[in-house]
Amino acid sequence: VCSCQDFSLVVTSGPNEDTIEGVQALIKEYQKKYSEILEEEKELKTSISQNQDMTKKFKERTQKLTKTLTLEEASYKEQLENEKARLAALKEEEGELKEELQRFQNEIEEEDSRNSHLMDRADVFAKMPEKKFVFYGKTGNANDKEDFEMKPQITYPMEEGTALLTFEEEDVAMKILDMRKHKVDLGGECSITVEAQPVHLMMPSRVEIDTEICPQRVLVSNLPKMDTEALQNKLEIHFSKSKNGGGEVETCEFLPDSGTVVITFVEKNIAERLTQTEHHEVKLAKKHKVRVTPFINGKITRLETKTCMCPRTVLLTGIPDIMEQETLQDMLEIHFQKNGNGGGEIEAFLYNPVGQHTLALFGSTSSADEDEE
Repeated sequence: VCSCQDFSLVVTSGPNEDTIEGVQALIKEYQKKYSEILEEEKELKTSISQNQDMTKKFKERTQKLTKTLTLEEASYKEQLENEKARLAALKEEEGELKEELQRFQNEIEEEDSRNSHLMDRADVFAKMPEKKFVFYGKTGNANDKEDFEMKPQITYPMEEGTALLTFEEEDVAMKILDMRKHKVDLGGECSITVEAQPVHLMMPSRVEIDTEICPQRVLVSNLPKMDTEALQNKLEIHFSKSKNGGGEVETCEFLPDSGTVVITFVEKNIAERLTQTEHHEVKLAKKHKVRVTPFINGKITRLETKTCMCPRTVLLTGIPDIMEQETLQDMLEIHFQKNGNGGGEIEAFLYNPVGQHTLALFGSTSSADEDEE
């Protein structure tokens, strides 16, 4: 028979700290835990470093994206402002075009109203005094159109920093164009490089004009040489008097290219009455017989054009504004006159400096001969 006091339950929870072996075992256990903590700390530092690198990269990327977004936003705003300005300009241009169209429509309506009282197209010679003619020539179809020679004058707007050179020989112009780039010495160590380009013009190739006699105007020719204003005044006084077959004069205009005068009357029957008597004696500087003929209105019914290259004229571009206009023009002209530079005799020269607006007038004396002024 055993009693309860003979046994006791001993529970061991770890090394005994009261013994050396227990302390050593406890130290090893803590060392192991310390090693684990150090390893965890190392991993944590590595993770922190990676996160910091990633954060830095994200910040840099964010800054770059923010900068790009700012620039794009500024560019978009500028583009938007430009488009708004362009739209405003287009609206303004549209308004001007509408006004111009309305003005043209009003002029067309006025012209239609004025022409509604005119006769159908009449032969010019039908209004001339009757004369006997003897015709020696070839007859043809009465419906054939009359051909005429046309000498156009074309206005050519020049850009800033350009010049037009017309050479006497076509070969020189072609040589200058083939060389294209030209270095022009301006003295000392100063020089400029200009580029030679061809000049293309829009030329009329065929024109058909419908003509009719104006009921209110007459053309006065065979006039003496005298002061233009005095001539106009004397003609207006003479033809405004009813005893001379005239009437109230609206305008009296001198045409310098032909040396004739166009008189416009207020009433429509006066012009026809005056042209029935071809020659009229008018007191100018002295009594002088002038010729009064019908004034012909012309209306272009057909116009065909073609693009032509000027055979003797070249365009110089890229001329900088570095000296006085006259001096630079002389330097350019001297350079392109020299045979050693590929040039030759210059017939005409026109220079348009930077900051100025110049129009060149091209006229022809024949189909292949263009000049500019």
